[in-house]
Amino acid sequence: MVNYFIIPIIIVIVLAVAMFLLRRKHIQEISKLEHEKLQIQHEPIFEEMTKVKQLNMTGQTEEKFERWRNEWTEVVDVLVPKIDSLLFDTEEMVDRFRFKKATGIEKDIEQQLTVCEERKNSILQELNELIGSEEKNRVEMESLREEFREARKSVLAHQHSYGRTVPALEKELEYFQPAFEEYDDLTDNGNYLQARENVIAVASKANELFPLIREIPSVLSELQSKLPASIRELRNGVAEMIEDGYYLEHLSLKSSLSAIERESEELLGKVEILDVEPVQKRLAEIDESLDSFYDALEEEVKERQYMEQNYAEVANKLVSVKSFSKEIADEALFVQQSYRLDEKEAAIPKGFLIELSEATKRFELLTSQGENGESAYSGLALDLRTVAETLERVEMETIAFQERIKSLRTDEITVRTRLEELARTLQEAERKLLKANIPGVPDDIEVRLEEADEQLFIVKNGLEEVPLNMALVEGYIDNAEKEVHEVVLKIDEMLENALLTEQIIQYGNRYRASHPAMHARLLEAEMAFRQFRYAKALEEAATAVEEVEPGAMKRIEELIQEHVQ
Repeated sequence: MVNYFIIPIIIVIVLAVAMFLLRRKHIQEISKLEHEKLQIQHEPIFEEMTKVKQLNMTGQTEEKFERWRNEWTEVVDVLVPKIDSLLFDTEEMVDRFRFKKATGIEKDIEQQLTVCEERKNSILQELNELIGSEEKNRVEMESLREEFREARKSVLAHQHSYGRTVPALEKELEYFQPAFEEYDDLTDNGNYLQARENVIAVASKANELFPLIREIPSVLSELQSKLPASIRELRNGVAEMIEDGYYLEHLSLKSSLSAIERESEELLGKVEILDVEPVQKRLAEIDESLDSFYDALEEEVKERQYMEQNYAEVANKLVSVKSFSKEIADEALFVQQSYRLDEKEAAIPKGFLIELSEATKRFELLTSQGENGESAYSGLALDLRTVAETLERVEMETIAFQERIKSLRTDEITVRTRLEELARTLQEAERKLLKANIPGVPDDIEVRLEEADEQLFIVKNGLEEVPLNMALVEGYIDNAEKEVHEVVLKIDEMLENALLTEQIIQYGNRYRASHPAMHARLLEAEMAFRQFRYAKALEEAATAVEEVEPGAMKRIEELIQEHVQ
């Protein structure tokens, strides 16, 4: 029963709270819209518009001022009262809890406020643009008038510097005075925005013309004075060098300079019609060409100095290197009677002689060309450097080859010395075997001894061949050395095993009576020892003793070391 009363009460409370919250939300929205309306209503637009009265209130200025005043009057006298009425309607709808209707009216108010805001911004923007245009026009036009006066004064006062460009420049300058007068008329009539367009057009023309007026004198000076002077200087230098014996036909300077002179007349024609930029670019390229001509002439002078300073030295070196290489080639033939050279090494002296023959021909040709005056010193110097580099390289390689053939005898002596040392080492190892107190020598040791003897025999036979092939013999001695060292190591290892086996058996004799198993193992070790199987004997004896007395092997080895020392 109680639930029937509580649930309706809760629903009523919830609805009341919701209505209260919605009402408060709308009241806040109305307050916000009221605040925005008051801001627009109190905007000092009319005060801002009074700034325009400082300008000439005619033409565009007067038209705009009237339009702005009418538009803002409509905002203040029509739109704002309408917004007030809508705000009142909204409050009434909220008080009557007709929130949906209130929301619709609020949207209408926002639209009206947006219209007011847009009109305000449009008026202020146009106002600032008009006032700013007047100030900017005045400053920029005064600067342009000053630039015009300086440019016109420069052309009139220095006509000799502008030459045949004066008529074209004066014609271009005629544009400015009417443009200035047009600007003044537009400003006097309050047409500041049209005056702004006039200023932009005059500035564009000034940016094209005034830099030309500053640059033309230097361009004309380059074309009419500096360039002809450089060409004369080059021609005089060429004539002096030809008279001094230089060959310069390969540079084609005469035809190139004549072509530049013809082109300079064309460039002057372009300057006369004020087409200056391409002329400046071309003059920079011509300057680079003239610099390259000077560099080429300077190169000829340097190369002549090189020829004069190095020709005799290269000629003498050619003779000495040819003689030296011929001597080494003859020596190589003699050496080959005793020593065999591989195909590559044997061909080295012949290669030297071929290279020297080609270098001689090149040297004789450059000598002939130099005497006849038919070649430039740059080409002759290049050939001379090539010959000098060839001689330097051939000389170094010939010396290296000479050292190589000299080393053949040294290498032979070294191989013979190594052979003697290996033979003594092998004999010493065999004497150790003979003196050793062992039953005999194992078959593998005998085989290795025979193989080592065979390798030494191969080396000995190789040394007796005529002509001697040192590369082959050196390979033989390396193989022999490897075999001898291996067999010596095997012999030392075998003798050491035999000695250690004897010591272990003697040490283990004390346990034979009390340890039958060890006695049997020692018998097996003795049998392997008599069969020359010393490694097997050592293994059996060591295992037997270690089983009875752990650590015995280490003590036996220490005793043997003390005895050896």
